[in-house]
Amino acid sequence: MHLVKSIATGLLLAGCVLASAVPKPAPSHKIAPKVFIVSMFEPEAAVWWKIPEFDLLAHNLTVPGASPIYPDVYCTADHSICQLITGEGEINAAVTVSSVAFSPLFDLTHTYFLIAGIAGVNPKVATIGGVTFARYAVQVALQYEIDIRDLGPNYTSPYIPQGAYSPGQYPGQIYGTEVFEVNAELRSLAASFARTAQLTDSDKAKAYRAKYVTDNGIYKAGTQAPSVVECDVSTTDVYFSGTILDDIFDNTVQVLTNGTGVYCTTAQEDNATLEALLRAASHNRVDFSRIIVMRTASDFERPYPGQSAIDNLLYVDQGAFEPALQNLYNAGIKVVQGILDGWNKTFAAGVKPSNYIGDEFGTLGGKPDFGPGTTIARKEGNALKKRGVAKRGRRL
Repeated sequence: MHLVKSIATGLLLAGCVLASAVPKPAPSHKIAPKVFIVSMFEPEAAVWWKIPEFDLLAHNLTVPGASPIYPDVYCTADHSICQLITGEGEINAAVTVSSVAFSPLFDLTHTYFLIAGIAGVNPKVATIGGVTFARYAVQVALQYEIDIRDLGPNYTSPYIPQGAYSPGQYPGQIYGTEVFEVNAELRSLAASFARTAQLTDSDKAKAYRAKYVTDNGIYKAGTQAPSVVECDVSTTDVYFSGTILDDIFDNTVQVLTNGTGVYCTTAQEDNATLEALLRAASHNRVDFSRIIVMRTASDFERPYPGQSAIDNLLYVDQGAFEPALQNLYNAGIKVVQGILDGWNKTFAAGVKPSNYIGDEFGTLGGKPDFGPGTTIARKEGNALKKRGVAKRGRRL
């Protein structure tokens, strides 16, 4: 997404809707929402306000530890649906979600979390304005980085996995936040609900997609009208652009998911949010099998043929920012309604995953289908010897 436009839109919206939420005392009982919408900044959040289906601003509750500019959780009158705004970036997301997950105000043991934000998109897999649902979230920039000009001709990437010696190797140092896997059955259910939505588009976005037409059809998906796609999300606080970096991070997703993940969207917060929810789940405060990661595409993460990476990142208006925001609601409301309508029959008891869910350490039990296995992962995570790093006096 384009930073300048994001900030400008946020400033225009700031205060106009938040002011309508009337502070009320915290209830005497714990709030147990059926759905918790996780937004990252105000434009993403505002598409859920003043909608005909429900009023998220019926209650607003201040949560200690939440973002200083988004200190409140918003809920419907019956508290069945709530929303938090994390603030942008990994640190904001981790602290805000942890604060809510461990807050004594809530009972989140049966709550479904709908992470709903905008993102950049890989035109090899999906298109601007489209809606994506992830099974894997991969922290792609948790690597060594050396300017490519300092590496010499033997390196094609400025990124080297931590604890490794060349690009493309599996990391030898594992932090545990590199990859998260969520419930694939729930993802497919959410996608099926979203496919009933009528998605918004724009004439400018339609014209911009046409620039990705190539003779070999490599960007065919990017030239299509918005649709719902099941593919995976990358996490990094760095806004990046250009086919070189995009292909590098595509390869990172492949390596870290043992070839299973399909890289399609670029976001800042998802691994941080999932780590916070995983830690809460390890204390039986949330159910990690009840997480949906939905990202709508506000921009292509790489330039069209002949365009510069800097133009793609900073200057061009792709015409998809507003449609992507609107499609958070258009698709997301179908997911929320699907959960509520099917609560007694399906969702109260939970959607049992057939795949592994969790992190590389196997924190919640089970055997990860990515990584070197929990024994090696935990050993690498606890290792004092960081493959030569300590010898150079670097931080352990």
